Amino acid sequence: MPLAAPAPAPSPRTIGREILRVQDLKVHFPVTRGVVFKRQVGSVKAVDGVSFTLRQGETLGLVGESGCGKSTTGLAILKMLAASGGHIDYDGTDLARMTRAQEKHFRRSVQMVYQDPFGSLNPRMKVRDIVAEPLEIHGMAGDRAAVRARVGELLEMVGLLPYMADRYPHEFSGGQRQRIGIARALALKPGVIVCDEPVSALDVSIQAQVVNVFMDLQRRLGLSYLFIAHDLAVVRHISDRIAVMYLGRIVEIADRDALYAQPRHPYTQALLSAVPVANVQAERQRKRIVLRGEVPSPMHPPSGCRFHTRCPVAMERCKSQEPALRDSGDGQMVACHLYD
Repeated sequence: MPLAAPAPAPSPRTIGREILRVQDLKVHFPVTRGVVFKRQVGSVKAVDGVSFTLRQGETLGLVGESGCGKSTTGLAILKMLAASGGHIDYDGTDLARMTRAQEKHFRRSVQMVYQDPFGSLNPRMKVRDIVAEPLEIHGMAGDRAAVRARVGELLEMVGLLPYMADRYPHEFSGGQRQRIGIARALALKPGVIVCDEPVSALDVSIQAQVVNVFMDLQRRLGLSYLFIAHDLAVVRHISDRIAVMYLGRIVEIADRDALYAQPRHPYTQALLSAVPVANVQAERQRKRIVLRGEVPSPMHPPSGCRFHTRCPVAMERCKSQEPALRDSGDGQMVACHLYD
C-alpha cells in the first residue's frame, strides 16, 4: 500500500544550477552463444537513449515497470556499469574524459543508497566501521577521536543515536538499517545521491519516516537526488520533476504536479490510473487503463514507438516511426506522435 497523502515539501528549497547531464545514454549487455568459442548473437538494450538533467537541490524521480532500465541508469551514472554510448557530464566534465584527480572527486561527490537495507550492510562489521569505511577509503578519516565524532554526527543526522555505532546490523530494524546506509552515503559530503528504490523493502509507516529523512537532509545540505522507484505515491511525495521510463527509454518528463494533473503519454496515463486513492467513492468511479499484452523483450524491442504493441491509441505511424522526446508546448516533455 503506498503513502496515503502525497504533499509538497513543507519548506521552500533553493534549486540551483545544473549539476548532472545525461545525454543519449546507452547500456547494452552482449548475449553470447557457445561454451568455448563464444560469439555474440545479440544484445540486451537495458538502457537505449536516455537523456535528462539534474540541478542542485532538486529531486528527479525515475519511475517505470520492473526491468525498464531504471536501476541500470543509476549504476551507469555511478560508473558501476560501463556505458555503451552517450555522455554523462558531472559539474561540466564528461565522465569518460575525467583525469584521475577528477574521477576521485566524482567518486566522493556522487553516492548511492541501495534498495536492500539487509544486503547492503556487512553483517560482520560494526555500524561505526560501516559508516567510516568511505572516509578510510578516501583518506579522510583522521585519528580515532575524529572518526568517532564524525560517525556520531552522521548517525544523529539520520535520526539515530551515537551509541548505536557499537552495534552490528542485525541488531537494527529495516528502517534503521536504511538510515545507516544513508549515513554512510553522507560520510563524504556528496552533492548527488542516487537512491535505488530505497524504501521499497520497508513497511508503509517506515517508508514515510525514511522519505522524511531524505527530504530533511535535502533542505539542510542542498543535496540532489535521482530517486528511482516504482511506487508512484512515494515519488510524488518527494520529487520536483518525474521521468517515466519504458523499455529502456524515457517517454515523459514533467514537473510533479503537471504530470499527476495531466499526464500526456498513454503509458504514463496507464501507470497513474493504477495508483489507488484513499477515497472509496472516487476509487469506484475512476476509470482504469488496462494494458494488453506483456512488456516486449529488451533484446528485440519493437520498431517505431516501443509502446505501440500495448498502446490503446496506437496509430499506423507508431509501428515504424520512433517519436522523439520533445516539448508538448508547456515544458512537459513527451515522446508520442499524438503531440507532434
